[in-house]
Amino acid sequence: MPPKVCLAWAVSIAALSSAWAAEPVTLIHAGRLIDGTGAPPRKEVTLVVRGEAIAEVVAGYRAGGAGERVLDLKDAWVMPGLIDLHVHFGSESSPSAYIEQFTMNPTDFALRAVRHARVTLEAGFTTVRNPGDYAGETLAMRDAIAKGWVVGPRVFSAGKSLATTGGHADPTNGWADAIEGDPGPKDGVINGPEDAAKAVRERYKERADFIKITATGGVLSLARSPDAPQFFDEELEAVIRTARDYGFHVAAHAHGAEGIKRAVRAGVTSIEHGTFMDDEAIALMKEHGTWYVPTISAGRFVGEKAKIEGYYPEVVRPKAEKVGRQIRETFTKAWRAGVKIAFGTDSGVSPHGDNAKELVYMVEGGMPPLDAIRAATSNAAEVLGKKGVLGCAAAGCLADLVAVRRDPLADVSALTAVDFVMKGGTVVRGP
Repeated sequence: MPPKVCLAWAVSIAALSSAWAAEPVTLIHAGRLIDGTGAPPRKEVTLVVRGEAIAEVVAGYRAGGAGERVLDLKDAWVMPGLIDLHVHFGSESSPSAYIEQFTMNPTDFALRAVRHARVTLEAGFTTVRNPGDYAGETLAMRDAIAKGWVVGPRVFSAGKSLATTGGHADPTNGWADAIEGDPGPKDGVINGPEDAAKAVRERYKERADFIKITATGGVLSLARSPDAPQFFDEELEAVIRTARDYGFHVAAHAHGAEGIKRAVRAGVTSIEHGTFMDDEAIALMKEHGTWYVPTISAGRFVGEKAKIEGYYPEVVRPKAEKVGRQIRETFTKAWRAGVKIAFGTDSGVSPHGDNAKELVYMVEGGMPPLDAIRAATSNAAEVLGKKGVLGCAAAGCLADLVAVRRDPLADVSALTAVDFVMKGGTVVRGP
């Protein structure tokens, strides 16, 4: 064979070897497989993971070939990695949280967020949506995780939430007059449709993944009302119209019924919290196909902490008590009425790493375990526009998987202590 042909063959073989080396194959022998669609579990299957994705799912336990790694989960329940649509990695509730914006730098928030991200991933949550941060820390962290610099789940970040002056996400609420200034669209504060469009465009400039608005008052902000509407219709319409131009979906923090109805009519993708939704709001959400992200965990947490004098400022305590009493009842009402539900906790209010407790609260509120798991897998993926890629365990899905030794359909609390976590074909926790 001529030397040039030999060289060409050698180069081709080297290229193929490099490609094969870049696509390792892992066989996962799963005793039970919950695929995230709501279908009944399958028994004794093999998930063939090639590189970062699931190549196929076959019946029985396929023997491993040369160079193939085999993970024995025959005594486990395997399912897609869980998705939490509402976390705040830059923060975690404490009596000192209100002073941190004056004592911590953006780099401090970012480094703390990295710790929260790892804890969340190890708890089985391979993807999260972060609807609002302090100083862009989750945008930077999202990119660092994607580059492999730090360990954490896939992050979809809104950057700074959008509010009206004095609204729930106005960053200067509670500040002294001398320092509060007049924050505008770059700071996430809008007044009027023109400001609304500019604020969305600022988030696009910052490379956010979606838009978060605070359509009503909130619990932990230093303002009196937890439920008053805080956007005019024309402001909401400007946010939605501009967001659609840039390919963003819009999540709406909303506790009060009137603010929920305005946000739904305007076309938001999801209502977060939804504490005081009434029958008309429920009917509108069903009509528009709006998702509900309940965050029962946060409601329970603030309701409990409101009983402790000094944990929250006095303006916050009555709001926290009111929401804490109501939020699970609202979840049950919405579920029974047929509102579409996707999983979210508001971790950062409640502790990071405890995310799966939300599944327990949802089941306590009347949702069957298989439906609760679907809310945290394929439903959540649909909200993100990633159905068939995330939150699933089938050919073509990313190899984000978790496993537990106890039957989560008999006791969903099994998912509060996962035994195995894989993200993108890489084992994060377990064998």
